[in-house]
Amino acid sequence: MAAYMVGRVEVTDLEKWKEYAAAAGPATEKFGGKYIARGGELVGLENHEDEGKRIVIVEFPDMDAAKAWYASAEYQAAKEKREGAGYARFMIVDGYSG
Repeated sequence: MAAYMVGRVEVTDLEKWKEYAAAAGPATEKFGGKYIARGGELVGLENHEDEGKRIVIVEFPDMDAAKAWYASAEYQAAKEKREGAGYARFMIVDGYSG
């Protein structure tokens, strides 16, 4: 079953964030991750406060792949580039098994 990494991100230094994104992309692909949403238009519907945050959603083949991606040396090296570029809250959730 697919698993999704959902991130809420506030970018404070766009140039540093671009360095992170450039490194994170290949690491994500290596573990089968596919970006579903990456900072596009956000429309709040219920109980939403405009916090100026971006939403990132990455689909992985399964929970194990998502966890392996986050723990990987490749992603951790990319994550280091994110320091000082903003604030991020990431979580992984299983897809719907209906």
